[in-house]
Amino acid sequence: MKKLVRLLVFLCLTGAVGFVHADDALLIKSNCLACHALDKRKYGPTFNEIASKYANDGKAVEKLAKKIKVGGKGVWGDDEMPSQPNLSKADALILAKHVLTLK
Repeated sequence: MKKLVRLLVFLCLTGAVGFVHADDALLIKSNCLACHALDKRKYGPTFNEIASKYANDGKAVEKLAKKIKVGGKGVWGDDEMPSQPNLSKADALILAKHVLTLK
């Protein structure tokens, strides 16, 4: 029984780590890092700032996923966030969820 529990714990931990790497890879693939960083301003807000701003918003994932897909302007200043029309809705949701954990 202990071996089974250890195996399940190992598989869960391995899977969780895989998801984090997959989300980071999607940030890179989607070119998010061209304008955003974790804690240093580039063109857009930092991921920390985004996560903090939307921390108490129950609809944040949907809002951010939509913004990732269609772009936006005016929330963080005059710079415009370009749209990502080739990004699937599922990937936009993954990115939004991931960004909200980066605080």
